[in-house]
Amino acid sequence: MPFVKTKDIVYIALFAAIMAALAVIPPITLATGVPISSQSMGPMLAGAILGARRGALSMILFLLLVAAGLPLLVGGKGGAGVFVGLTAGFLFSWPIAAYVIGLLTERFWHRLSVPVAFAIIFVSAVVIMYGIGNAWLSYAAPMSYLKATLAAGPFLPGDFVKALLTAVIAVTVKRSYPIIRAPQSVAV
Repeated sequence: MPFVKTKDIVYIALFAAIMAALAVIPPITLATGVPISSQSMGPMLAGAILGARRGALSMILFLLLVAAGLPLLVGGKGGAGVFVGLTAGFLFSWPIAAYVIGLLTERFWHRLSVPVAFAIIFVSAVVIMYGIGNAWLSYAAPMSYLKATLAAGPFLPGDFVKALLTAVIAVTVKRSYPIIRAPQSVAV
């Protein structure tokens, strides 16, 4: 059995493309001047729909394309420079978040509902993406981790909405065209 099947490659490439398409949606700028983009929804979707391995690989492929210079991030950004900027930690968090969301989605596959999917997606995304992103920001800014975490507060309502939308989409895909397969029980 090959490491990656052709179907897997198609799914991985498709979700890297979806990630790029999410950058085209104009960000919503808060009164504080903080832009909330839809691109952070990409790892949520990738993990919840593709599962751990394929979801993480789709985010790695996307980041490799960005590193190669393609302007796939919000605002048409790309190239190696984005991986040393203030928000680089969030970029690094995307494959990890997709993996954890996918792993938990696979684990709870038999009872996956919108509330369960939402809890998996929101908690995983906030803990992983904010944890890594804020740690990098506190290093690169430099500022305390607490200050970086408090600065991320205005993004939480947007991530709540993105996680809810992702949960609805993931459960709909599970019902109509499940890409993730339920783990097989082992006979003893």
